[in-house]
Amino acid sequence: MKMKLIDAATVIRSKNCSPFELTMDIIIKDEADFQAIKDANAINKEVIAEAYGIPLDKVKKVIYFDVARAIKAVMDRPVASGAPGDTDVYGAQQHAPLLKLELEV
Repeated sequence: MKMKLIDAATVIRSKNCSPFELTMDIIIKDEADFQAIKDANAINKEVIAEAYGIPLDKVKKVIYFDVARAIKAVMDRPVASGAPGDTDVYGAQQHAPLLKLELEV
């Protein structure tokens, strides 16, 4: 079954994890959807790498946090925060590719 992430989530956001890494936070609305996503491992390093068009080794980790029905993905920033060429110092505008994700659960 396919599930649109944007329909299942209450929060999809990005922020700096450090000057060199971004973190994507996803909070799922209900327990059943969270468990289905987790059981299917529907959000993993490969899915994140594909969504962002980056090499797999640039995705550092994907963590499922049961208590909050949350998923966190950490990846390398393409440009360090505040460095020449950086267009998003806070990393707050980097979640857009996640809005298009359709998950296989």
